[in-house]
Amino acid sequence: MGTTLIDGRWSDPAERRAVVNPVDGSVVGHIGYGGAAEATAAADAAAAAFPAWADTPGRARADILLRAAELIRERAPEFGALLAREAGKRRPEAVGEIGFSAEYFRWFAEEVRRPAGAVHPYEAADRRHVSIRRPAGVVASLTPWNFPCSIQARKLAPALAAGCTVVARVSEKAPLAAVEMIRCLQDAGLPAGVLNLVHGPAAEITDAYLSHPAVRVVSFTGSTGVGRSIMQKAGDRIVRPLLELGGNAPFIVFDDADVDAAVEGAMLAKFRNTGQSCIGANRFLVHADVQQEFTDKLAAAVDAMSVGDGLAEPVPDLGPCIDEARVTVVQELVDEALAAGAKKVTRDFDLPGPAFAAPVILTDVPSHVGLAREEVFGPAAGIFAFRTESEALALANGTEMGLAAYFYTRDQARVWRVAEHLDNGIVGINNALPSVAFAPMGGTKQSGLGREGAATGLEEFEEVRYLSMGI
Repeated sequence: MGTTLIDGRWSDPAERRAVVNPVDGSVVGHIGYGGAAEATAAADAAAAAFPAWADTPGRARADILLRAAELIRERAPEFGALLAREAGKRRPEAVGEIGFSAEYFRWFAEEVRRPAGAVHPYEAADRRHVSIRRPAGVVASLTPWNFPCSIQARKLAPALAAGCTVVARVSEKAPLAAVEMIRCLQDAGLPAGVLNLVHGPAAEITDAYLSHPAVRVVSFTGSTGVGRSIMQKAGDRIVRPLLELGGNAPFIVFDDADVDAAVEGAMLAKFRNTGQSCIGANRFLVHADVQQEFTDKLAAAVDAMSVGDGLAEPVPDLGPCIDEARVTVVQELVDEALAAGAKKVTRDFDLPGPAFAAPVILTDVPSHVGLAREEVFGPAAGIFAFRTESEALALANGTEMGLAAYFYTRDQARVWRVAEHLDNGIVGINNALPSVAFAPMGGTKQSGLGREGAATGLEEFEEVRYLSMGI
């Protein structure tokens, strides 16, 4: 069976690309690798399917999404193992991602059955005013490799629930589990053409989607640089951009924090998915009075980590990066910081292969080096001291990014002050795992536009239609 879905039929173009396991380079599977022709055909199919899907009652769309959620949950162990092989994820994280993906389809299936629109007051006795919501049109859904199923589900579920049809692309670095998730939607009864999937060069596929006259929304998760390019191209046709872009999340530990809880949260926020998360902790900002305690305890927790194949038993604490190129980027950031005077406070690790990066914590990191300024996207981070709340906020906000932030404190007044003044779209307060289907997720500044999840995530794929009626 093919991996390219156009108008309800699975097939593949002649060119095939291998998908490899970063643990050992073994081939996990293959995808058909297409281009502009396949992307245009997919958009044509989505455009043809749109009128009927848009007019399908919300209850009927919801039933399909609920059935898809059931199928995804049933197949989670199988899909999770596949995701672990292609992306190098630890098995529990991979299976958890599949379950989280199912939750998006369940939640938006329920949300679309709630009333939408509004009745507005009238001033003339012979007129009435209402607004309704209608699906926006064809949606281009473009997603990365780090959470290939849950990020795609976060876009597909609201778009399909709203009545939009979709043309999708997933990263060729980890596409196979996402392909199987999309098969579940088809098995659940999604009509032909409503969801289409094409693999191929990112820029070529994106350009074909954005130039198609039926595409009205582009939803992209990835780097800020690529997001800027997509936004410029979307502007040529006034295509609505929904962008979740790069992050540089501060993780703030105040002097009144529960340090043990903060260390536990830091391990989750930093090392989940081997640090390859847009909302992952990128910089540890720690009050000087607890810096040494936090550093010692965090270093001990890191030193106790095991590194290996995510499918091994017992399950290791850290798997590989997606590929050797990502390891090189992370190591260069660490080496630059060390050369500039930073100190490494964690042990050396024996690594099982070239796609593995050692978990590293550094102190005394100069403010000008990349580790202090850039998104690391790997298992390395620096610890930076502060003295006052205002200094912590200045350090946290002193970046062009504004996706996520975390802070630990037991002062309830500080909770409100800091939460309101952090310039980030997502804030975890004494909580390192903020992602849920029913909350709005997205960034400020150069970290994107719009929100995914929650009712606002549904509205991103809808148009408001105002009706003024004479009676």
